[in-house]
Amino acid sequence: MLGIKRLTSHHLSTCAFISTLLMLTQLSEWFWQEQLWFPEGLGWADLEDRDGRVYAKASDLWVALPIAILFLIIRQIFERTVATPLASLLGVKETVRLKAPHNPTLESYYCKTTKNPTQTSILSLSKQTGCSERQVQRWFRRRRNQDRPSLLKKFREASWRFTFYLLAFIAGLAALIDKPWLYDLKEMWQGFPVLTLLPSQYWYYMIELGFYSSLLFSVASDVKRKDFKEQIVHHVATILLISFSWCVNYIRAGTLIMLVHDSSDYFLESAKMFNYAGWRNACNYIFIVFAAVFIVTRLFIFPFRIIYCTWVYPVTVYRPFFGYYFFNGLLMTLQCLHIFWAVLILRIAIRFLTNNEKVDDERSDKDETDESEDEEEEEKKKMDGKVVKNGPLLNGYAVHNNNHRKTE
Repeated sequence: MLGIKRLTSHHLSTCAFISTLLMLTQLSEWFWQEQLWFPEGLGWADLEDRDGRVYAKASDLWVALPIAILFLIIRQIFERTVATPLASLLGVKETVRLKAPHNPTLESYYCKTTKNPTQTSILSLSKQTGCSERQVQRWFRRRRNQDRPSLLKKFREASWRFTFYLLAFIAGLAALIDKPWLYDLKEMWQGFPVLTLLPSQYWYYMIELGFYSSLLFSVASDVKRKDFKEQIVHHVATILLISFSWCVNYIRAGTLIMLVHDSSDYFLESAKMFNYAGWRNACNYIFIVFAAVFIVTRLFIFPFRIIYCTWVYPVTVYRPFFGYYFFNGLLMTLQCLHIFWAVLILRIAIRFLTNNEKVDDERSDKDETDESEDEEEEEKKKMDGKVVKNGPLLNGYAVHNNNHRKTE
């Protein structure tokens, strides 16, 4: 009887596996059907290699996976051997922060409930731990500081991205400088989809796809900013856009899109580097250049030139199909993110130009960190017996001494 049960269980498992396999096969056949991805009358057969002409294939995208892993390795080496010495040369100093003492109760509340407890919660935690309210507030402040990335970490990340974006822009420009579709965007559809794959296009695509995949892999350890979710959406949309345009031979359009995006990013990363190093003037003026390039490329060239030639012009040549809508949908997703970031950029640029304020990244938690460090400094001054203008401060609030009367 036990043997029969085992055979029955094995038979059911085999049937379930076969059913799943058939379902996946049917899903794959539906997903890759020609009427979804190609204009009427064209299909995958048109992209088969022949007569010495090579075309892009979906299987080529697997090459991006080892490239992404290689980028992660190169990044670690770069940050240790290049970025760290450069940070020292420019005067970036590692921030030394006081550690929060070990306290299981407060640590559990910090990890499971909130990093910013209310005054009521502080009072309750004070009773549970036997610490004063001031000690609980100081513990949370120091614990938050421990989780914040140091200037050195931010500098190394910015220098790595600056190096890639600059080299990618130069390489992309070199690959496209003699191509007619760089100057006449309608040329990107000339002969579509039977467009021969060039070696420069192959490596440009694989390197860009590998880099953005590496960013997605490292997102958990990278510096987290207020636009963290938007960054995830951007990375995913970019990877889908690169992969899809490769599979259906939208390669000419894809190379132009990548070039436009790389044209401004290295300015932003270099401005961050100088900001972390305390070079205020260099940071401010580079940021203004970045803002100008970003506005021109992302809010004018990208929507009114590139999207126009992927949304409006193709329907004069082919009837719309699913791939046409999917591709342009991804482009519109990117454009929404461009508008979101343009608002932040303009806000910073206007503040600098009108009030000559320091350029700071609104997405980072730098202001909160500085405020916390200021509070630490005030506490140190108080411990040293120094007095501030309005008397001693306790966590930002005046300490009232009932042994003295206020003199009018």
